[in-house]
Amino acid sequence: MIDISKVPSGLANLAKTAAVSLEKNSLTGTKAAVYLVLDHSGSMHPYYQDRSVQRLAEQALALSVNLDDDGTVPLIYFGSHVEQPVDARLDNYEGIIDRTHPLVRWGSTNYAAAILDVVEEHQASGARDAGLVIFQSDGDPDNVLAAEAALKAAANQPVFFAFVGFGDKVDFLKRLDDLPGRAVDNASFFHATRPHEVSDAELYDGITSQYGAWVTAATAAGIIRTH
Repeated sequence: MIDISKVPSGLANLAKTAAVSLEKNSLTGTKAAVYLVLDHSGSMHPYYQDRSVQRLAEQALALSVNLDDDGTVPLIYFGSHVEQPVDARLDNYEGIIDRTHPLVRWGSTNYAAAILDVVEEHQASGARDAGLVIFQSDGDPDNVLAAEAALKAAANQPVFFAFVGFGDKVDFLKRLDDLPGRAVDNASFFHATRPHEVSDAELYDGITSQYGAWVTAATAAGIIRTH
């Protein structure tokens, strides 16, 4: 965790709001590496234009202030393919989406590749703490069966997927939240139909409400390694 006095003023209130949601779910003092996976399909264009995605990046970074001590959230864009992570940090977060997303190809929605990639990213980092993945999309995946298989495979890893759906066409994300056949329930779903109308507190509650239960279950199952 990072001393709140060292957090930029533009993120300080967000970090405090995130801390309240963590406290509600008995997560104060827990550690996690936070990742942000972003849909870069063509239908997402309006959400990049109106800065909804930038706001989500700031919300993710402010959440990580309470869970991690490196002040960094890897941003992982995906479309037809998964891009190399871009680090959002406390010293570069302002305008980071406008600076980086124009360099990324527009594509489809390869959920499976994105899920597998972020799990590999967490494994490769050598982190001993859990991974909390905020996974944003506004539509269905290219391959439903592959996406379901990827989430099932990830259930044996210390990584939790907090799916955030923008817009109205996110029924598949809801399905993933309740997907049967997993070692533990490693996913949640929060519907931000119109992202700018969702308060920070609502988003954080949506991300953390099921995460706490997963931490307990995954620890009991030996998926999260205790120190």
